[in-house]
Amino acid sequence: MRIAFLDDYQHQSQKVLDWSKLPSSCTVHVFDKPLGDEHEAAEKLQPFEIVSLVRERMPFRASLIAKLPNLKLIAITGMYNRTLDVAAATERGILVSHTRLRGTYHRATSELAWGLILAVARHIPLEAQNMRSGGWQTSVGVTLAGRTLGLLGLGRQARNMVPVARAFGMDVIAWSENLTPEAAHEAGARWVSKDELFKASDVLSVHLVLGDRSRHLVGARQLDLMKRTAILINTARGPIVEEAALIRALKDGWIAGAGLDVFDQEPLPVSHPLRELPNAVLSPHLGYNVEEFFQVAYEDTFENIAAFVTGNPIRLLGADRNFSSPPR
Repeated sequence: MRIAFLDDYQHQSQKVLDWSKLPSSCTVHVFDKPLGDEHEAAEKLQPFEIVSLVRERMPFRASLIAKLPNLKLIAITGMYNRTLDVAAATERGILVSHTRLRGTYHRATSELAWGLILAVARHIPLEAQNMRSGGWQTSVGVTLAGRTLGLLGLGRQARNMVPVARAFGMDVIAWSENLTPEAAHEAGARWVSKDELFKASDVLSVHLVLGDRSRHLVGARQLDLMKRTAILINTARGPIVEEAALIRALKDGWIAGAGLDVFDQEPLPVSHPLRELPNAVLSPHLGYNVEEFFQVAYEDTFENIAAFVTGNPIRLLGADRNFSSPPR
């Protein structure tokens, strides 16, 4: 069995576990850079029987699956993968295994959101760079106490934001299409209308799942509703926020700043205009990128691959897990 680990930028798959414990007939290859377009990816992956995906770094559409005649198992890291066509894989007789949600890594994205909030509010990256170049105090930040945190979406990650906001002395409001006042109150937030969320938030943090209804949900109209002193944080998915509108809002001062961990195109192109905006703090999709995630993900992936190789596959999407989208 030839096994490919895709988009493993830091070779975490090999640092976490000893893959030589697999049968000697198994060989492992790590791809530590994106594979390019679908044609290039198909060419490089054609020999492999097993591929391991790191979350949703690389889309695995039906058209790519059709170009991989040797593929027998797709091992995803996580409990679901929205960019993998599970139905197409199943139709081809390809199994898809998943890993479990356990340990503390499920809080990693909400923790990073707070890092971005503080980085934007207190201009930490700018001042850190100024210190390295000999500067001293070139900006003035703002406190979070007494301000309003708006949560666009109130799922697991957003709910993790609430107690921290309270500790900072912030009011917390929330809206999503299916959120009720009762559910918001239960989570420690106050339900508001969609427009009120954008108008009232001093910090607006995005925590929605990307889908047809949420794509470009935050556009020019919503950004223009926001306070000129407001901060936008997106650790969910890039396309939820209309990129061109956000760039305009940051350039023209519709909002004070943004902290972004996710983008329409990842990795973000070197020449992308977001990289040039002084009021945008950018991180390279670090939300789940923590040691705890990789330890859990690759322990389970090892078990999944070993079980498959010995003819007893476990943790299969469509079998013990009948979904390819996030559980509610």
